[in-house]
Amino acid sequence: MSIIYKVIEEKIINKLKPDVLIISDVSHLHKGHKGVLGMDLDETHFDIKIVSDIFINKSRIERQRIIYKLLKKELDERIHALSLDLSTVREDESKKN
Repeated sequence: MSIIYKVIEEKIINKLKPDVLIISDVSHLHKGHKGVLGMDLDETHFDIKIVSDIFINKSRIERQRIIYKLLKKELDERIHALSLDLSTVREDESKKN
């Protein structure tokens, strides 16, 4: 696991206490793209799935704001893009049925 991966994981676990947390470093799929050209970084793109009841009664935008605020430092310094899948336990269960 990479350094940024571990930082993301630690921050999310400590703050959100998720029931499910899946983090995928997909940076290798974006090497050479315009937004990352010239960046001397290996960890720039992440897909993150979080299932947590902290998202109950929160809109999709409110949920995203929680994550972007939590990872602000990493987004400012290293991460170029996040793909977020954010749901409550009930919503996640209904996706499976």
